[in-house]
Amino acid sequence: MEMKPRQAGNVAVIAIEGRFDANTAPPVQRWLEQATATPGARVLVDLSETTFVDSTALATLVSAMKRCQQGNGQFALCGLRRPVLMIFELTRLDKAFNIFVDADHALAVLNA
Repeated sequence: MEMKPRQAGNVAVIAIEGRFDANTAPPVQRWLEQATATPGARVLVDLSETTFVDSTALATLVSAMKRCQQGNGQFALCGLRRPVLMIFELTRLDKAFNIFVDADHALAVLNA
């Protein structure tokens, strides 16, 4: 797994490449904790190059989303490949998250 953090306007973006699972989640979790710590934070997790997510990855994302919402921020996901999207659909987390087709669409909304 490789993570690529960047700033896009007012939005903190992290792209996750490869497997996002129990073994690779800790550095992502630390980054998300920092990114969502500020009230009003806007965070985008780009999963377009993510090939697999497990329950630890899902829990990491749910925790970050809740933290962001508690601070009146915005949290979104984008670029979910079909196998990853299926996991979100099976767990019904596709209803909980703001999910965008790609980063451009997500950033247009989050930076508005």
